Order: sequence, then C-alpha cells, then structure tokens
Amino acid sequence: MKRQIVVGTRKSELALTQTNQVIRLLQDMSIQNGLDYEFRTERIVTKGDRILDVTLSKVGGKGLFVKEIEQALIDGDIDLAVHSLKDMPAELLDGLMIGAVPKRVDPRDCLISKDNLKLADLPHGARIGTSSLRRVSQMKAYRSDLQLESIRGNIDTRIRKIEVEGFDAVVLASAGLFRMGWENRVSEYLEPTVCLPAVGQGALGIECRADDMGIRALLDMLNDPWSALAVKAERSFLRRLNGGCQVPIGAYAVVDQPHNHEQAVIHLTGMVGSPDGDIILKETLTGIDPIELGIKLGELLASQGADRILDRLGS
Repeated sequence: MKRQIVVGTRKSELALTQTNQVIRLLQDMSIQNGLDYEFRTERIVTKGDRILDVTLSKVGGKGLFVKEIEQALIDGDIDLAVHSLKDMPAELLDGLMIGAVPKRVDPRDCLISKDNLKLADLPHGARIGTSSLRRVSQMKAYRSDLQLESIRGNIDTRIRKIEVEGFDAVVLASAGLFRMGWENRVSEYLEPTVCLPAVGQGALGIECRADDMGIRALLDMLNDPWSALAVKAERSFLRRLNGGCQVPIGAYAVVDQPHNHEQAVIHLTGMVGSPDGDIILKETLTGIDPIELGIKLGELLASQGADRILDRLGS
C-alpha cells in the first residue's frame, strides 16, 4: 500500500518553493529505490508569519518560524518539515531531529540597491532595510553612517520597499533569491569578512520524528554530509551562546573534504556584535569534531565579552 507522507511548511512563496524542490528530490529518490510514497504539503502559519509589524528581535526569541510546525510533527499531523535552517533554534523539541541537510547553497548575504550600487558606493547616510540585528551590527561596523531600518515581509515585499518607501538598499540572504531564480536582482554579494552569515544560512533543515525510522531512512538519502558537518559546528556555537536566530550572532563553517581515509577539517568563524556595531567579536578556530569546535569557539567569544552583550539584549 502506498504511504502518504505529509510535509509541513510555512505558507510563504519561498517556503513553498523550497519545499516543492525537496519533495521532487524525495520523489526521485523514492522511485530509484523502489519505494511507493506519495507526498502532500501541509501549510502552517507560524508566529513569525502572523506578527509583521514588530521587529523580529522584539517578537519573542527562538523558534518564531518553526514552533507551530514542530508541534504538528509531535502531534503526528505531518511526517516531516522543511525549514530554512537559519530559522531553527539551537535546541530542538524532545523527540525531534534534523533528518537531513541537503547540499547547501550560497550562504552569503546580498545587497539589492537603487541604481545597482555596491555597498561602498551607497550615498552617505543611505537607508538600508533589514530584519536582522546580526546584519545591522556588522553593517554599522563597516559603515557607521548607514541608517539601518527594520523591514518585514516576504522577499518581493522587501525589495519593493526600495521604490515604494525610498530605501537605498535592502540586505537579504542570497539563498532565497537563488531558490526563487531571482539572482539577477542582486547588486552585490557581501563576503563573510564584511557580513558573516547567520548560523545555517543557505542550508535547509529537514526535520522529522526521531522514532520514525522509515522517514529517517528516506531523508538519509537526501543528506549532504559536508553541509551537515558545517551546520552542526555552527549550531553547536549557537547553542553554547544560547542564542536565537534574531540576535547579533553569526557563524560560518568551511569543511576541507578529506582525501582517502583522512578526517574532514572544519574551519569555523563566529561573531557576536553589539547592535550599534561598536563592538564586533570575531574569531576563527579549526578542528575535526563539529560539536567540540562550536563549544570551544563559543567559549572563546564568551571570554571576550559575548555573553555580556547577549545578556543585555535579552534583559
């Protein structure tokens, strides 16, 4: 008998696009492995989707875009969920796990600007829209004259604010534009030296129940081991600092893929900054154990004052 697999997703155009891309991959893999599965999407509205008139950092911390979807997983209403991994809290609910991290796409942030100007060429005091304290902190550190203002909404809505509300530019994750096929709108890709990405940015996290061995076996075929290793290190760093996705924390891991029987080497860069950009703590460590590496880097930044910055934001 054909098993129907229900896939949970947010209702935004980007969320549905990337969910459908995952479903097509799973369908192909199922056919190749002689599995008789049928897939159906379940669209779920999250707290982050409902509250659009408040800065994300003030809405209420972790899990803004996943909590309701995770509850549907626990209740058995859905069998797996497709998330943008950067939206996932460092700690998952008991009984849930990340069953797969497909191959990561470009993790960088990008600038979309009026007249296609690059960041260095924007006029003095330029208005830039972003929903992220992480971006605000690093952009202010790069150019203190910039006026960073909070914007919410889907990708298209935020881009339109350049024309409709007089912004000079907006900053978005490159991955969303790539998945929508809108790369031609990008004015400049921001290198991690300028704006370190969010934890897990550019990667999808496919979440499932830990006791559903059938789904776990299916998702294992979708998993990219090097992408999974990189985001595991980044998420370990986030977990040590007890940070959510809406605080000024960034991390990016690069994996040297091994030859023969060597172990993969992970280069992990992490940052914590003050919202005004006056303080940017950034370090890079190298190791082979992603969990240990993330904790070690988190401890290093904590010793430099990262915990105090984050505590002030949470109080």
